Amino acid sequence: MKIVTFKTASNEKIARNTYEMVLSGDTSGISPGQFVNIRLDGYYLRRPISVCDYGPGTLTIIYKVVGGGTQYMSSLRPGAELDTLTGLGNGYDTKISGERPLLIGGGAGVPPMYALAKRLISEGKRPAVILGFNSADEIFYEDRFKALGLETYVTTADGSCGIPGFVTDAMDLEYTYFYTCGPEPMLKAVYQKSTTSGQFSFEERMGCGFGACMGCTCATKYGNKRICRDGPVLTKEEIIW
Repeated sequence: MKIVTFKTASNEKIARNTYEMVLSGDTSGISPGQFVNIRLDGYYLRRPISVCDYGPGTLTIIYKVVGGGTQYMSSLRPGAELDTLTGLGNGYDTKISGERPLLIGGGAGVPPMYALAKRLISEGKRPAVILGFNSADEIFYEDRFKALGLETYVTTADGSCGIPGFVTDAMDLEYTYFYTCGPEPMLKAVYQKSTTSGQFSFEERMGCGFGACMGCTCATKYGNKRICRDGPVLTKEEIIW
């Protein structure tokens, strides 16, 4: 973990209530599945946001406006500085995925799938992707995944675009392993539908973001774990529903 002052390079609306923010600054030590914790002027707690993409000197995050803090974030203009904790959490382990991993993202769980997809491709693997949304106006990054050459499926709960239903309605594919991130009901459904081992990234309310406050502790088969420090990625074998 380290503190980095990022500058906002762009901050654009990309879907209903959803924004993509590109930041410039030190991105060393970041890996797929990790998150950053951003301090906002006038707000006591930092905002944990998953890493969507990163490169030398550039970090991309995607966030949904759900309250005052994220509403404030949506108002930031290029050049705004953000005090940010980076390199937080344990990311995805890609060494055990096999040749044909399946990536499953739902809503705010879609962004970490993008950096993960790029990492898997760089390792010579051929991932497929399922993206789940409530409706057509919430869809984002479908074109980005397709531009990577990936087999990409979109589901919408209201049937307004793609496959009607949920991400599990698109999971009848051949895959060697899976990675997923999204709301807990979705993760539980993926757990029940999946036919291989996999890794789950959990969304959780956090206090400190680095394991000191114990506010995001959850029970696993191997004892209590802190989502911010021991997660957010947990394996299928250790999860208790």
